[in-house]
Amino acid sequence: MNSKLSTPEKCYDPRDLTLRFTDKEDELDFLYEGFASRRALMSCGHAVTPTSLTNWCRKLLENGESRFVCGQYGCTAEWSYVEVRKMALLTAEEKEFFERNMGLNAVKIYFDSKQCPECKYTATRRDESKLCVSCQVCTVRKGEPYEFCWQCLRQWKGPQTRTDRCENDGCYNEALKTLTNCANITFQSIKEITGCPSIRACPTCGYMLEHSSRDCKNITCPRCKVEFCFVCLKITPDCLQTSTHYIPCSSGVAPRQISIPVWQRK
Repeated sequence: MNSKLSTPEKCYDPRDLTLRFTDKEDELDFLYEGFASRRALMSCGHAVTPTSLTNWCRKLLENGESRFVCGQYGCTAEWSYVEVRKMALLTAEEKEFFERNMGLNAVKIYFDSKQCPECKYTATRRDESKLCVSCQVCTVRKGEPYEFCWQCLRQWKGPQTRTDRCENDGCYNEALKTLTNCANITFQSIKEITGCPSIRACPTCGYMLEHSSRDCKNITCPRCKVEFCFVCLKITPDCLQTSTHYIPCSSGVAPRQISIPVWQRK
């Protein structure tokens, strides 16, 4: 996506009684551009101008997000697209950009998606346990089934039932290689724990995580929002039945993972 700031600057209508105007500074003007428009309050209470709001939400979309979250430090408020569309005074062109990329980003987040190596169209993978994926566009164009490898992004070779790799040279799982070769972590407040890898795949959804804290052994996955123990790989409530956040796990350190868990969305 190409970053393109809103020009000319958009301004609120001072007669719009549906807006909550304020004398506060524009709290999304991170580059201190000093937009001339009156400031109005979002539902979370932070002050914006339509141009600063447009630029912030565009940046979120360009970073792969499909939701609009307040940019102020410590504020986790999520704005609806209806609110953003109104408060940002989106033009017809901007609405088209926002809606198209909201959809594309949502597909990437909620459905595993990649570009087909042959036709470059986006293909989605509903079954995350399968590496052999069929491209419907290429199948129609070629008049015969076309499958590619989700891992090495080349035309599939070998039995379709293989789940570790296809038979193309150099096909390997980068995530598993990382899990195998990453360094161990040292917990500053739990010296008894040794041999724990610094990178784990979330036991619920398979998201790759590096532990950034050296004190508490538990971490919350930003993808599935499930908290688990980085040491024993049990979800936190199960781990805490026989342990605490700051003492070794009764079951010890779980071995390095040799497979990536598949998220069973309900």
